[in-house]
Formats: sequence, structure tokens, C-alpha cells
Amino acid sequence: MTKIKRVSGSEALLMALAEEGVDTIFGYPGGSIMPIYDALYQNTHHLRHILTRHEQGAVHAAEGYARATGRVGVCFATSGPGATNLITGIADAMIDSTPIVCVTAQVPSKALGTDAFQEADMISMTSPITKWNYQVTSADEIAEAIAKAFYIARTGRPGPVVIDITKNAQVEIVDFRYEKCQGLRCYHEKPTVDLSRVDQAAALLNDALRPLIVFGQGVKLAGAERELMALSEKGNIPMASTLMGLSAVPSDHPHYVGMVGMHGNVAPNWLTQECDVLLAVGMRFSDRVTGDVKSYAPKAKVIHVDIDASELGRLVKPAIGIHGDAADVLDLLGERVHGKDRSEWFALAKKKYDEEFCAIIDSDLHPTKQRITMGEVIGKVAELTDADAVIVTDVGQQQMEAARYSKYTKTRSLITSGGLGTMGYGFPAAIGAKIGLPEREVVLFAGDGGIQMTIQELGTVMEWNVGVKIIILNNSYLGMVRQWQELFFGRRYSSTPMQNPDFVQIANAYRIPARRATTHSELDEALKEMFASPGAYLLEVAVDEEDNVFPMIPSGASVSDILYNAES
Repeated sequence: MTKIKRVSGSEALLMALAEEGVDTIFGYPGGSIMPIYDALYQNTHHLRHILTRHEQGAVHAAEGYARATGRVGVCFATSGPGATNLITGIADAMIDSTPIVCVTAQVPSKALGTDAFQEADMISMTSPITKWNYQVTSADEIAEAIAKAFYIARTGRPGPVVIDITKNAQVEIVDFRYEKCQGLRCYHEKPTVDLSRVDQAAALLNDALRPLIVFGQGVKLAGAERELMALSEKGNIPMASTLMGLSAVPSDHPHYVGMVGMHGNVAPNWLTQECDVLLAVGMRFSDRVTGDVKSYAPKAKVIHVDIDASELGRLVKPAIGIHGDAADVLDLLGERVHGKDRSEWFALAKKKYDEEFCAIIDSDLHPTKQRITMGEVIGKVAELTDADAVIVTDVGQQQMEAARYSKYTKTRSLITSGGLGTMGYGFPAAIGAKIGLPEREVVLFAGDGGIQMTIQELGTVMEWNVGVKIIILNNSYLGMVRQWQELFFGRRYSSTPMQNPDFVQIANAYRIPARRATTHSELDEALKEMFASPGAYLLEVAVDEEDNVFPMIPSGASVSDILYNAES
């Protein structure tokens, strides 16, 4: 507990953040939050404030920072439109289990409910999309509210918290002392694992002829990567990742068979439909993973491990549901499983990979046609960075291609918007990731549509010298929507063709080096130049306008109905 000190509510807020180890805040000032920014001007707590160019940029940057570092991301916004501009990022953080604390300002307590200038009811609006929210109306509530906010945001299944502070609370004088939150009634951050269920699950895995592990982001959030690989190796069980689980396991791990889902790899999707036991760890059976849930993993007894009890049986009914921390459960399972010869099972995965390589992967990575493919760009980036970069994506075709063709050697190396699918997420998230991990190369893949939703954050990159590498895969379309229009709407390209600006000139206006590549040789030269550049760099690549992402499982179809091309 800190010593008592008499300070303003705004100063108390900054002191509380410092007590929680915060070093970076993303935000944008305004009328109701000016007392807090005034305290920031004078702060002696080593808090770095990054002025973004939009509040949406601030919240996505906080998400990227949290996802890259494993720490809680923090953002500030003023009342009214400033606060409501955070809504999309808060919802994104909720569905993707990203720990952030959003501090919003509010009109004075006496003005609440009067439709005062820039008043917006953030508590009502964010209740469905936060783990917890709270309105502070008195300065003496600030320390306890912040302590609870950080505890709730980072424990259990992580997620966003909103603390809404009225203007009068910011200026009131309070006796400040701080005590970190160690627990709350009726909230159990780490459930006790039922060992009888672990024994039953281990017995199923040991008896299985064709078991499969499918893991999601919960493995990374629990820090359970080592336990996952140990279980797979000891039990001789293949592993497959969801989109959000990517990078938890090195891409070249001999038991890793690829990504499941709508645009996942053929082998793990095929194995899902043929396995007799499916161990799902830290994943929620998203519709993008299961397709038609009634035909998902039809031969399998499902073991579902999750720290959120509400996920067990919500979409797929498991034979055994285990409520627990992924690291704890995987460690316990690892003690109980034994290996057996599954060479035929792994051979099936290799056969399906070879089929996909011949039908799709080879031509994506090594196109013989004149136009550049998205896969070609992403594959070359993986080679040039030795699979060591943090890959951040926006949403769309480039997201799926980046997931398919990026390579990883370290965990927390793919940052993307999974559940909400937020266009505009990628650029500010990449800024947050680079600020959180300045020693690592951070590469953004964005489409020409998504980049323009938050392109103003070039100003943040310029002001703070954020060395992120920005690659725009420009096909002059809203590519993913166009692909669906091609396949399912008779090529009626309604409102998807785009007339784009000169991205190179825009970057140059922000004093950021930039180049455009339209041929394979230009691409090679530009990539070398980009990675030789010590700071930020923007590379626009003109890719094939009708370059599609395959394989593809049509929405609502069975995982078995996977398409290899547009004629399938």
C-alpha cells in the first residue's frame, strides 16, 4: 500500500496507473478530460502519452500493445463523441479477449442526465461489451476503481474495462493511497480443475486412434505454449490452430498441421472431420471454424478446455468439458497421456498438405503470371524476416493470406481482429505493437480499403517515429466482399470497386519513405529497401485484382465442403 498523499482526482488517476506499471497511454484530449491532461503535462510518473489522430486509433493501438506485450493496454478519451469513438475497439477487445482499460471523461455529476454538452451514457452503451464498467463521481473512488479495473481486465478470460470519470471527480482533492486488487467476491480468476475430468480426457486421448488438438488464443493468453507442445509431443498428437491461435506454436513444429477454418488449410480441416477425439483448447468454436456446426467433427468425441465456463457446451456439446486455465489443464493432461504409433494419421495430414500445395499454395507463392499475388508478397516477407517479425493485419483477403503464408518462431506474433472483423484495426494496432515491442520488426498487411479507414494515423507514426513497416496490398477492390460477389452473386460487383489515392504521395506528405511495386522485380527491390530502412516505411503493392483466397468453406456449409477454386 502506498503512503497517503493529498492530490487532485486527476493526479490520483495517474498515480494509480503508475502503481499498475503502466508506461504508455494512447489518447486524444477534449473538454471534459482537460484536468487529466493538465495533470499529464506535469506528471512525474514516467507515463508516456501517445497522441493518436482519432480515438478509434487510440483504442486499437491499446489493443495492439496488449496483444503484443501481454500487458494491459490503456487509452484515454473525452466525453461524448470522444468516448463513443472507442465503442468499436471496446467491442473488438471483448470478443477477442484483449485486456484494455479505457478511461473516459464525463460531464460533472450535477449535469448527468440533463443532455449536457457532450454527455453520452457510456455505462449503458458499454455494459454488453465490457467485462466491467464503472462511473466515478467522486475523487475518493478513483484508486479503488483503477485497481479493480486492472485486476478484472487481465485475469481469467481477459477483456476490456471502461472507467468513466466525471469532471468534478477529476478536480476534487483526495487523500490518495493505493492498494492493488488481489481478488473479488463472486469472481474467480483461476478455477480449480476437476481432476476426474482430466483423467477421463486423458483416457480418451490414450485410446484414440486419430486424435487432434485444435488450439486458440486461450493458449497464448494463459502462457501455455510449452505445455501444449509437450502434450502433443508426448502423446504423438497433431496440432492445428485457429486464426487467433496462430504463432503459439512455431510454424515448423513437426506436429503442427496448419490452420483450421473458412480459409484454413486443407489438412487440419480434413483431420477435423476424420478424427475420433478432438481436444479443443482455449477456442470458442466460432462459426468461421466450424461451418455448419451440425456436421462439424462428426466422428469425434470432443474435449473442450476453457477458462470461461460459459463457453463449454455453448456451440458444440463436448463429451468432456474442463473448466480451467489452459496451462494447468494441459500440464495435467501431459502427465497422464502416453504416445502410440500414429504414423498413418500424420501421413494423411501430409497427403492433404501436398494436395493443397499443388492446387493452391505453389501458385500463390510462386505465380507464373505477370500480376503479383498477395501470397507472393507475404511469403517473401516471411523469408526476409526469418519468420521473426510481428505480423499485424487489417481485415479481408490480406488478413487470410497473411494468416496462411506468414511464418512464426515466437508466440504473440500475429495480431489481427478475429471475432469482430474490424476494418481499420490493423494500422493503429501495428503502431501499438511496435511501441510495445520496439526491438522487434512489426509488419502491417492492409488492403486499400481498410488502410483508408484509419490512414490519418500516419500522423502518429510521423510524430512519434514509430518504425512500423506498412504494406498495402492494393487490388482496387474491397477484396473479400468482391470475392463473395464473384462466387455467390454472379459477379455483380456492387460498391466494391475502389478509386484510390496515390498512397506514396500521402506517405511522403507525412515524411514517411514510400514506394510502389507493380512487377515481381520491383517487389523484390522494394522489400529489400523497406527492411533496410531504419524507421517507418510504406510499400504499396499492386496485386491481381481478382486474386481470390482459397481454400474456402462457404458460409454455413460443412467443413467437408471445402472449395479449392472458383470452379469447385
